[in-house]
Amino acid sequence: MSPADYATKDFYEVLGVSKNASVDEIKKAYRKLARANHPDSKPGDPTAEERFKSISEAYSVLSDAEKRKEYDEQRALFGAGRFQPRRGGPGGTYDFSDVFGGGRTGADGGFSDLFGGLFGGGRVRTSPRRGQDVETETTLTFEQALEGRTVGLRLSSDSPCQACSGTGARAGTVPRVCATCTGSGMQTSNQAGGFAMTEPCRNCLGRGLVVDDPCPVCRGSGRGVSTRTINARIPAGVKDGQRIRLRGKGAPGEHGGPNGDLYVLVHVSPHPVFGRRGDNLTLTVPVRFDEAALGADISVPTLRSGPVTLKIPAGTPNGRTFRVKGHGAPGRDGVNGDLLVTVEVETPTELDDTARKAVEALRAASSGHDPRAELLRRGASHA
Repeated sequence: MSPADYATKDFYEVLGVSKNASVDEIKKAYRKLARANHPDSKPGDPTAEERFKSISEAYSVLSDAEKRKEYDEQRALFGAGRFQPRRGGPGGTYDFSDVFGGGRTGADGGFSDLFGGLFGGGRVRTSPRRGQDVETETTLTFEQALEGRTVGLRLSSDSPCQACSGTGARAGTVPRVCATCTGSGMQTSNQAGGFAMTEPCRNCLGRGLVVDDPCPVCRGSGRGVSTRTINARIPAGVKDGQRIRLRGKGAPGEHGGPNGDLYVLVHVSPHPVFGRRGDNLTLTVPVRFDEAALGADISVPTLRSGPVTLKIPAGTPNGRTFRVKGHGAPGRDGVNGDLLVTVEVETPTELDDTARKAVEALRAASSGHDPRAELLRRGASHA
């Protein structure tokens, strides 16, 4: 028996109770009928087992408040099995939107979702389903990454096929319940040693439905791809290669379920002058030999506040790094990092006569100092 056949069964009549019967009345009626029709109490009666199954089936639905509510809704919807699809449009296509919630029939678009939760035959159509997580990428300039940016993102996510409203069947046709698994999507096969194995039905591939005339758009899958554009805020201070999670910005949920999340992989274009190290910005500044040797006040650029003055003390070696407070990238706590300035002593490649004489005079004045003497001594002691 297919899941759709359950909509034609009157469980109230099977238990002999009214549609307004209380839980206690249903339980009392079941116990009485179960005792009277139990197969063990009627040996040799071939119909006893079938009657008992019908009674148990009715009780399993009517004794559960949620299942009973869904059962009553389906009975009212299908008119006790007299459901007639409404034709719409000049092409005579079937309009299932009133029945299946706008074509949203669950993850695989099968009608078996309509009955699965009610009769334990598989998927639950009316249970909320969280939307899919979606991933995308965006590229920001160096400055945009530091300041934060609202970007437009074009997203693609899985959704019911619009051409067939998620049924997988060509417009104007209806999938049929799989005769092999009777719509459950599962089949049981007996194995050696008396074991039984339940697996997805091979005939319908676990859908519970068979599509004889597939939808040409989705090729019978019932699924499609929806494309939309959203505005997403990328927080200030994001780093190159960082993956940002935006809650609720992913694919829409189904049947009242929450939206999925959106994951944005951020690429940051390099800056021609500044680098970055965590929440600190980095900068290499060339200085003259005399500035490093005698000391100087030099002007260095910052990214957002214009040049600042940095004091270089006398005797500054090549490669020394200075810290300029508060001129770095925004941190998670809202406090900016620092600007790390590394000096690079510039060696002139060309000297005029005046400069050459000055350097020669410096050489003569420094002739008594060998900067490699200690290096040579230590090297020789370990030879």
